[in-house]
Amino acid sequence: MTDADTTARNRYFLIIGTRLAGAAGAILGLILIARSHATFPKVIGTALVLSALLMIATVPRALARRWRTPPEA
Repeated sequence: MTDADTTARNRYFLIIGTRLAGAAGAILGLILIARSHATFPKVIGTALVLSALLMIATVPRALARRWRTPPEA
């Protein structure tokens, strides 16, 4: 494997890892919402779910845009 292939593979795994981390955060927030009886933990769980969904939607795209191959001149 060349150095470029290794770099591309590692970047792909990092993008997939951010998606999985966001999904895990959303699940954790849902568990927190479902198991709590007080208002404050439900608010924290809701914020965690919303921030995890935002992370799933924006971070992988930003990483892909940052690592995009520049167009040939």
